[in-house]
Amino acid sequence: MPETRNWALDVAVFACAFGVVLAMTPLARKISRKAGAIDYPRERGMHDEPMPRMGGIAIVLGFLAAVAVAAFFMPEMRTGQFIGFIAGALLIAATGMLDDIFTLRARHKFALQIVAALIVVFSGTRVEFVQYPLHAYLDYFSIPFTLVWIVGLTNAVNLIDGLDGLAAGVSAIGAVCLMVLCVFSGNALAAALSAALAGSCLGFLPRNFNPAEVIMGDTGALFLGYVLAVSSVTGVFKAYALLSVLLAFLALALPIFDTLFAMIRRAFRHKPLMEADRGHLHHRLVDSGYSPKQAVVILYGLSAVTGVMAIVIAMKEARAIVVTLICVAVMLMMVYVYRRRTK
Repeated sequence: MPETRNWALDVAVFACAFGVVLAMTPLARKISRKAGAIDYPRERGMHDEPMPRMGGIAIVLGFLAAVAVAAFFMPEMRTGQFIGFIAGALLIAATGMLDDIFTLRARHKFALQIVAALIVVFSGTRVEFVQYPLHAYLDYFSIPFTLVWIVGLTNAVNLIDGLDGLAAGVSAIGAVCLMVLCVFSGNALAAALSAALAGSCLGFLPRNFNPAEVIMGDTGALFLGYVLAVSSVTGVFKAYALLSVLLAFLALALPIFDTLFAMIRRAFRHKPLMEADRGHLHHRLVDSGYSPKQAVVILYGLSAVTGVMAIVIAMKEARAIVVTLICVAVMLMMVYVYRRRTK
């Protein structure tokens, strides 16, 4: 019976987030216009006309509404750690809103992200033990490790937010994968957070998928990265000690590796690490001939494959491995078909 109740709660949390975001997105678009949060056409951009860019308000509101529902039924949410998570989330959302309206300097955004991450860390949420590949308790390294993970993933999602629907879709896939991993491990709190995030992302997609009516901006992208990071610390790192790093990386592979490659690319070119460029994977796909919509679908597929791989490894079942191989084959076939259409 407890399993049934947990699944029912996860579904309710998902549905609440989805419904609130779907209803609030038009309002977020109006607020963006009144606040002057507009993304104007530019050389690196993918839009030919001004676009409201603070749609992330709807994502934040939907997530918080769903979490409030979960907290009503889950006493484990009424803790100092959870309060720290919410406080950090509000600070991240405020940082994104300020950047969408006024365009903050990179170092100011980075400083506020560090403060938000420190709130989480010192409220008690941190990675304390990593058996693979370190095989050790982190001890004093627990704080910097958790800090780098949260701030890094927060920025990683923000960096992939370059095409309509990309960040929302990839975050939804990552959230679903995290939810499944947390359900397997019995971590109800992290599963509920992941369900709320998945519902928020999917509720935003109808008005954000190409051609978009509104984009999430830093308000949404930073918030999504932050919640994914904290959810993975709460769920995957706590429950899968042996494979924690591997599973977390696979579930969130696309934003993580795109960010790492961007940092390496800029370092070799002697450019600032925070300087924007057109070398991200989604830019390369578009520049190689794919349409923005095709590029987004391809990246959805890549995210789904790596996420399924994480679930397969956690399950440790031969049948699940077959499913993964089928997914990989379908993904390769999809890339081939899209490539043929562009010729």
